[in-house]
Amino acid sequence: MSEANTQSERRFLIVSHTHREEAIQATVEAMSTLQRAGVTVVLHADDRAEFAPHVDTTTVAVLGDEVPTTDLEAAIVLGGDGTILRTAELLRGSECPIIGVNLGHVGFLAEMESYDLASTIDRVLRRDYTVEERLTIEVRATCNGDVIADTWALNEASVEKQRRMLEVEIGVDGRPVSNFACDGMVVATPTGSTAYAFSAGGPVVWPGVQAMLMVPIAAHALFNRPLVTGTDSELTVRILPENIGPGVLWCDGRRRTELPAGSIVMVRRSAHSVRLARLNEGVFSDRLVRKFHLPVSGWRGSRREGEGIA
Repeated sequence: MSEANTQSERRFLIVSHTHREEAIQATVEAMSTLQRAGVTVVLHADDRAEFAPHVDTTTVAVLGDEVPTTDLEAAIVLGGDGTILRTAELLRGSECPIIGVNLGHVGFLAEMESYDLASTIDRVLRRDYTVEERLTIEVRATCNGDVIADTWALNEASVEKQRRMLEVEIGVDGRPVSNFACDGMVVATPTGSTAYAFSAGGPVVWPGVQAMLMVPIAAHALFNRPLVTGTDSELTVRILPENIGPGVLWCDGRRRTELPAGSIVMVRRSAHSVRLARLNEGVFSDRLVRKFHLPVSGWRGSRREGEGIA
């Protein structure tokens, strides 16, 4: 964001789950509060059309040619993790921080809850937050030497079966590690370790750890453990040519590419990060306990969230 924009006009992007009543109400409230504070509210063109029945959209700016991502001070996201992933896609390559207000279920990426909306907006207006840089991955799929996908992910890239189980070969840094039959493979970032990779049996990785994960899905193999590598590595998943049916590549559950037999998916660290704003100084352990409702009491007695271990 340029110094001129910082001094003259503040622009905040709002991205919301447009098909939930709670999200619509929260969006109307957020827009009203920001506009009273003299802030220009920015919406994506699709969201502007969706909210036309609920708010005066003539008072908002449109993301794109009218307001580029470089002119945004921050993005306020009202929804669950899926809405945050959509916002990360809209802001790809920009320095705009994302403030998540959870209106979903677990909402692991969203730090604040909907009942904190007024307080959240007040603190964002005062720039009272810190920013975490989250690692993302570049994902390239090729088949017979042709590039069939060149994309990225914040959480994970997953290679999955469509109908029949896949025969895959996994590799690290250009060397094969193992091959086996499975329902798929998840290649995840630390941010994605609490998403699909977690459901597939992968470890939880703290956000500050510089690592990438490979997690098999329902592998028919004696060696079917997750792998954790450094971020300088290149990870590959090859669908072996003898596969009868194709597979499919999903990135963050949003971007889909069909993978014919023989396809190779290559994953490496991206030069672009996603910037998540944090309003609380709580440690990741507390967020893990709170979001997953983990038990922290036992026969030695109860322990409250935020208390240390003696």
